[in-house]
Amino acid sequence: MYFLSGWPKRLLCPPGSAAEAPFHIQSDPQRAFFAVLAPARLSIWYSRPSVLIVTYKEPAKSSTQFGSYKQTEWRPDSTMIAVSTANGYILFFHITSSRGDKYLYEPVYPKGSPQMKGTPHFKEEQCAPALNLEMKKILDLQAPIMSLQSILEDLLVATSDGFLHLIHWEGMTNGRKAINLCTVPFSVDLQSSRGSFLGFADVHIRDMEYCATLDGFAVVFNDGKVGFITPVSSRFTAEQLHGVWPQDVVDGTCVAVNNKYRLMAFGCASGSVQVYTIDNTTGAMLLSHKLELTAKQYPDIWNKTGAVKLIRWSPDNSVVIVTWEYGGLSLWSVFGAQLICTLGGDFAYRSDGTKKDPLKINSMSWGAEGYHLWVISRFTSQPTDCEPDILSIKQPSILLFQFIKSVLTVNPCMSNQEQVLLQGEDRLYLNCGEASQAQSPQGPSHSQQKSIREKSPFTDGGLESQGLSTLLGHRHWHVVQISSTYLESNWPIRFSAIDKLGQNIAVAGKFGFAHYSLLTKKWKLFGNITQEQNMIVTGGLAWWNDFMVLACYNINDRQEELRVYLRTSNLDNAFAHVTKAQAETLLLSVFRDMVIVFRADCSICLYSIERKSEGSNTTAGIQVLQEVSMSRYIPHPFLVVSVTLTSVSTENGITLKMPQQARDAESIMLNLAGQLIMMQRDRSGPQIREKDNKPNQRKLLPFCPPVVLAQSVENVWTTCRANKQKRHLLEALWLSCGGAGMKVWLPLFPRDHRKPHSFLSQRIMLPFHINIYPLAVLFEDALVLGAVNDTLLYDSLYTRSSAREHLEVLFPFCVVERTSQIYLHHILRQLLVRNLGEQALLLAQSCAALPYFPHVLELMLHEVLEEEATSREPIPDPLLPTVAKFITEFPLFLQTVVHCARKTEYALWNYLFAAVGNPKDLFEECLMAQDLDTAASYLIILQNMEVPAVSRQHATLLFNTALEQGKWDLCRHMIRFLKAIGSGDSETPPSTPTAQEPSSSGGFEFFRNRSISLSQSAESVPPSKFSLQKTLSMPSGPSGKRWSKDSDCAENMYIDVMLWRHARRLLEDVRLKDLGCFAAQLGFELISWLCKERTRAARVDNFVIALKRLHKDFLWPLPIIPASSINSPFKNGKYRTVGEQLLKSQAANPFLSLEIDTGISNIQRSQSWFSNTGPAHHETDTASSHGPQMQDAFLSPLSNKGDECSIGSATDLTESSSMVDGDWTVVDENFSTLSLTQSELEHISMELASKGPHKSQVQLRYLLHVFMEAGCLDWCVVIGLILRESSIISQVLTISQSSEVDGEMLQNIKTGLHAVDRWASTDCPGYKPFLNIIKPQVQKLNEITEEQAQPDAFQPVPTGKTCEQTTTRAEESRGSSCHGSIPQIEAGGGGVVSRKEEDASSGDEEERFQDGTYDCSVS
Repeated sequence: MYFLSGWPKRLLCPPGSAAEAPFHIQSDPQRAFFAVLAPARLSIWYSRPSVLIVTYKEPAKSSTQFGSYKQTEWRPDSTMIAVSTANGYILFFHITSSRGDKYLYEPVYPKGSPQMKGTPHFKEEQCAPALNLEMKKILDLQAPIMSLQSILEDLLVATSDGFLHLIHWEGMTNGRKAINLCTVPFSVDLQSSRGSFLGFADVHIRDMEYCATLDGFAVVFNDGKVGFITPVSSRFTAEQLHGVWPQDVVDGTCVAVNNKYRLMAFGCASGSVQVYTIDNTTGAMLLSHKLELTAKQYPDIWNKTGAVKLIRWSPDNSVVIVTWEYGGLSLWSVFGAQLICTLGGDFAYRSDGTKKDPLKINSMSWGAEGYHLWVISRFTSQPTDCEPDILSIKQPSILLFQFIKSVLTVNPCMSNQEQVLLQGEDRLYLNCGEASQAQSPQGPSHSQQKSIREKSPFTDGGLESQGLSTLLGHRHWHVVQISSTYLESNWPIRFSAIDKLGQNIAVAGKFGFAHYSLLTKKWKLFGNITQEQNMIVTGGLAWWNDFMVLACYNINDRQEELRVYLRTSNLDNAFAHVTKAQAETLLLSVFRDMVIVFRADCSICLYSIERKSEGSNTTAGIQVLQEVSMSRYIPHPFLVVSVTLTSVSTENGITLKMPQQARDAESIMLNLAGQLIMMQRDRSGPQIREKDNKPNQRKLLPFCPPVVLAQSVENVWTTCRANKQKRHLLEALWLSCGGAGMKVWLPLFPRDHRKPHSFLSQRIMLPFHINIYPLAVLFEDALVLGAVNDTLLYDSLYTRSSAREHLEVLFPFCVVERTSQIYLHHILRQLLVRNLGEQALLLAQSCAALPYFPHVLELMLHEVLEEEATSREPIPDPLLPTVAKFITEFPLFLQTVVHCARKTEYALWNYLFAAVGNPKDLFEECLMAQDLDTAASYLIILQNMEVPAVSRQHATLLFNTALEQGKWDLCRHMIRFLKAIGSGDSETPPSTPTAQEPSSSGGFEFFRNRSISLSQSAESVPPSKFSLQKTLSMPSGPSGKRWSKDSDCAENMYIDVMLWRHARRLLEDVRLKDLGCFAAQLGFELISWLCKERTRAARVDNFVIALKRLHKDFLWPLPIIPASSINSPFKNGKYRTVGEQLLKSQAANPFLSLEIDTGISNIQRSQSWFSNTGPAHHETDTASSHGPQMQDAFLSPLSNKGDECSIGSATDLTESSSMVDGDWTVVDENFSTLSLTQSELEHISMELASKGPHKSQVQLRYLLHVFMEAGCLDWCVVIGLILRESSIISQVLTISQSSEVDGEMLQNIKTGLHAVDRWASTDCPGYKPFLNIIKPQVQKLNEITEEQAQPDAFQPVPTGKTCEQTTTRAEESRGSSCHGSIPQIEAGGGGVVSRKEEDASSGDEEERFQDGTYDCSVS
């Protein structure tokens, strides 16, 4: 409601001795002037500008006669002040204007400024008036005066001798004799036949305050009893007075009354404030609520505050401020929601943690509209060590605290909006500035969108509800400075309103009004200032589409009016639609196309409003629809806090005879002094059919008698939108009830439109607590928006001891922050408590799409668990099993439970899992549902609740599943976890993989920077130089340390066995791509493992299946035999489809995009096993492409750019045709000089068509290197076949001639190659040309195997195959081919020759390379 803003201001009083310091302040009824009392001085201050106008100083002689001044009271018309003195005198002062037309302070403007023009009322607004104070009358009551109270034309005075004096303002006692309190009967209620009298001698009133709406005064007696005295008839005499008192208050100290809500707040010596109301029927005093600090919030001070010193209600009666003897301020809403307290936090402690002295307050008074609180603090003598030259310390001062308040306090029609709007003295704060900025003012989208919303009230909720990001985007406000031109003559701002879309704001001050557009950032004011100064807005203002509707008083015509102004036209009465009203309008609200008005004669009037276009200008027409008199129900019109039309009714839409009436204006909601009263339309009579008459008359159904829905209501929210999906939330009524939290009046719907049970009520009132003060409700989004005070300390900037009295040191800087809260879990829980599980399910399902729905379920489970598991007494009917059963209805059940458990202390886990199920079963469910991250969270639960063997067993299960699915991050966490279990550490992995993991690239730093050249043949390498035992050095990355740290440990062995098992499975299934990824991600030592498994798992059992599988895995096209009919790829774009195919497969394949199966995009951590750190190696070295080329296999960082698999980079071109990666149009100069024939183009196109993606090539060459190093020659042959590079086969042959190679492996290679040859002959003729090229090598292989087989008595070599291997063609072409020329041979052999020439050209380079010195340096 109210929020502190900034630092308080300090107003310096005239310097004087401590005895002359002010101690009491009292504002006049209009809050324009403030009377400030010092022991012998009376000063009058003006509010704006805040200046001292006049001081009356009592002469010393009379001062000793009267005694020091004590209290003051203003006459209602502000022309007189009564001052009571210590010796029982009342001094009456007259306030007169002096110097005629002169002013004490006037603004001075530069010449020619627009303000110089004479405007009516200009002087009064801008200047401080010059006043005179003269003492007119002295009245001696001969007893110390305890309290003064102005009652209409009389002054009520309570004296310490137990008398009440009624004095006329002219200083006469009117001949009435004083009333002795001992003669006033007191009882518990007014129905008692006779009351008891105050039975002790020295009884007197200590404090009292008159309450106009209750027609009586609340009193506090000197013995601490409290009561309420009311005249039974209109005569104010002892016989006619009767008092009521509550039995239980015996320590009252002070009192303040709230006229709007008929509340009496009594301060007590205990430090609490007891707020009472009067029962309408019996007249007894009923305790409404208490305002007290709780030990939970203020543990060190809650019971040490001392007695309550002062209580003051704000001018709009919506908040109350309380101070104690100990000091400090606290602010509460009407029904006890605490808003601010200065006894804790930054108010009470300095930034270094030391405690400050609280501000001790002598007197305080609210300023105009509640924007300021004027405070006189207790004067304390200064410590001597302070520097004496600081004047401000010696000077007494008045503090001005500045407040910002919610619009709801003054303009309750705003409760239909979904924005938060706060108004300050000169600015507005709103939470919807972002939406308006997003739309350009000139764009058509704005008007179109708006017209859609205007047209149909039944539009889907999505349109009307602002996006969540808009409303919750950040914590800052959109601040709009109110036009200074308007403020100068119309301060203070009384009302403000914002339209539905949050794009236009209107404000009304003392006279007239102005409006502002957030799109254009401009204010619009009245062109004719006389029109502005001629109207006073009385009943608030509201927006209806593009129109402002306001109730005002026309000063010239002395007429109450209802006016409608169009936003887009000039602000002028010529464009306004004016309707005369019979009585003053107090409240106004808009519902759909209706305006509801509440008037001072207690009548409610409904108007219809419609848009009219008369030629070029648009106006709105208003017609009276219906009038309802409420005078029999409302004792005083001032008591009505808000009035709204709603579509809420006790019937829900299903049971109505006509469904479209479900969203009509069904009922009037009236907040009468905190009681929410509903009047529904009376449908009991005959229903009028819609088509028989005009639609206007259909609304004229009478209203039923009122029904009280709720007590202690501060605000009401409802919406006129409809949304079939979220009927529960949109047809509900939301109430804010101060300290009691919120309530929702929720409709209950039968499932599947079944007939509702007659015994079930159709609505239910559910209370729930929230931690913020609600200012707006987002209906569809199930959110409450609010605001909260935050504080910032700046005391560290002032270190000198002399600066101790600076306001910046004494007080923190206050800011207001936006805040929001979910309430859905409270409502679901309340429904479950009441056995309305079906309704809870319907409601939850309608909100399941909300982004924070998982959080809602978690909160509900957590709160119920905390309450029930920590309860001291056994709970007869626990709710946790019901909540658990409810959550199982949603797919998020498993996550919800585990997240809740991990945020709860371990002691409560047994209670939780007794209700939701065994964590072992839940873990298994996660595995079945493939939700591995959640399963990992359950592991931590199991680790704490079960013996290590069980958690290891489950961890192994999860580890194996994660390996299968390629969840590498999780695998790394699981390795760590398994080691932790083994070593007895309690180290636990996070439940979900973190976004970046330093060691996530596994142990593959050593592969990433190596360039491995494999594209040469090694025919002439001396066998002695090559040894198969050569393995790579240990990895240097963090994972290397991990593997080597305690390799002898059994735990590591256990993990290694699992990794080996997985690698074996991958090899058996010919999943080389997955194997490479697995090795790279987990730092698995592939080469050393392959060495061990060379003859077992790393054997190739079926070459044909292996070859097919590699083609599929690496997206490598099967070779085809070219026909002369194939056109050039440059013309027909055939190979563009290869690129497209790659793009399609990129998403499906874990290797092509680097988000390896984790679904997390763009994360650097999952460096793939073929990635490269340095940009230098990012693409193939095209610079050296004219000479023999080294082929680098490297790890390149994966980007999500499409060029990764565009056709250019997906095909690695041979040396002769050095095209630049990824671009068809850029060609090398050498290339352009060649004259290409048709057959050459065909040849190039064949080259391109037979290659897979560039990345696959890099991966294959890398795997080739690994297998070569591990001595798995059969795999090298398979990769050589798929790459169709005879050099690889030659290399294998060279190695196989060394004695160390196992004869069985060579035999396997031989049979495999024969099998491939057979398969190529039948199924894949494209392989035949390459197989023909490598025939010589195969021949040589046959010879080697025969040599080895004979001494070792291997099985006989089949000779039938060797005879068909003719080598003549291959031999002759080998000799004749030279670089860059294509021999003329038959069409079938074209592909053969080109591949051959490449091999020949790179042969010598390969020989240099193959001497056993791999280029393996770690860069």
